[in-house]
Amino acid sequence: MKITVLNLFILSLASFRLTRLFVYDKITEFIRAPFFDELTEENEDGEMEVYYLPKKSGVRRFLGELLSCYWCTGIWAAAIIVGLFYLYPVFSTPVILILAVAGIAAILELIVQYLLEI
Repeated sequence: MKITVLNLFILSLASFRLTRLFVYDKITEFIRAPFFDELTEENEDGEMEVYYLPKKSGVRRFLGELLSCYWCTGIWAAAIIVGLFYLYPVFSTPVILILAVAGIAAILELIVQYLLEI
């Protein structure tokens, strides 16, 4: 299967969105929770801040380190997206398109929020 510039763009957007889904989004917090310990500290303004630290050892530490690194998770997300695209194109194309559209929406939202702050 030949990859076009359009396919590359769509796969990139889908990978971007899947990565953010696993690393940052609240909806997947339950997936990340077993791999992190919470540390709560008070900052100089008296506000409580929560830090997530990877577990101390074993597989949970490895996965915690992976999920705390946007770049690391991005490589695996891209591998999953591209693998699904090549191995199961009929099944994966709608999922990839949904992720790509959500990725564009996320980027547009960031742009709008930036413009509203100016």
